[in-house]
Amino acid sequence: MGWWAVDVRGEAARRDALAAWLVARTGQAVEQRDDGTLITFAEDETSADALIAGLASSPDPSATGARRALVPVDWTTHWRDGLGARRLGRLVVRPSWIPPDLRPGEVEVVLDPEMAFGSGEHGSTRAALAMLVRLIRPGDQVLDLGSGSGILSIAAVRLGAARATGIEVDAEANHVARRNAVQNGVQSTCEFLDGDAGALAPLLGPAELILSNILRTVNLELLPAVTSALRPGGLVVFSGMEEGEAPLFRPSLTAAGFATELETTDAGWWAVAARRP
Repeated sequence: MGWWAVDVRGEAARRDALAAWLVARTGQAVEQRDDGTLITFAEDETSADALIAGLASSPDPSATGARRALVPVDWTTHWRDGLGARRLGRLVVRPSWIPPDLRPGEVEVVLDPEMAFGSGEHGSTRAALAMLVRLIRPGDQVLDLGSGSGILSIAAVRLGAARATGIEVDAEANHVARRNAVQNGVQSTCEFLDGDAGALAPLLGPAELILSNILRTVNLELLPAVTSALRPGGLVVFSGMEEGEAPLFRPSLTAAGFATELETTDAGWWAVAARRP
C-alpha cells in the first residue's frame, strides 16, 4: 500500500474548474505542470482508479487520467528538502533550522510549512509577499483567505499590521499556522479560523487589506465576500494565478468596481492589488 500520483489532462478552457473539482474530490493539493497537466494524489491504487473513472462526471468529461506509484517517502520530514532563506524587500523568510542573517531594517519570519501550503518557495506565495511588503501600513487590519501555513498573516503582523486573521478550510493547516504564529511570537495578534472564507470574511470585516492566494476560480467566487469585508478605500491582493490568467481575471475586478493599482509576476505566477472605491 502506498500513495499514487494521478496525472490528469484536459481542455485548457476547463482546467481551473477541473482543478477545483480534483481538490474537492481528493482533499489534496493540485500541481500544474508547464504543459497544463494537473497532478493530484490518491492514498492507494483503488482510490486512484476511482478518481480516474470519476473524471467522466467532472467539469471536463473529456479529461483523461493516468496513475503512477510513488516511491515511499517520510512526508513528515521530506517537506524540509530544498527550503532556504528568502529575501523579499525588507522581509526575510527562513525555516527554523537556517541560522538568522538579518541586515539593518529587515523583518524576519521563521516558518516551517510542514505539509501546509506556503513556504515562500512557490511563485504565487512570493508574489503575494512582495505585494504585502509594498502595501502594508502600520495598524492595518488584515484578512488572509486560504491562509495555509499562515505565512501571509504572520508576515503582515511582523511588518506592522495590528491584527491578521487567516481563514482556511483545512483544519490541519491551521494547526501548522498556529504553531508558526507561536514560533514568531505573534500568536496574540494572528488568529486562524477553520471554515469557508466566503461565509466568514464578511463577518470579520471591515479590513484595510485582504490577501487571497488561491486558484482563479476561487478568487472569482470570493469577490462578493471581499467587497463586503473590505473597508472603502481598502486594498485586496489576489494571487495564485498564472500569468496567462491575468486577462481573464482583470475584467471581473473592474466589473466588481475595483481599480487595479499594482501587478507583479514571479516564476510565471501573477498577483494583482486592487483598491475598493
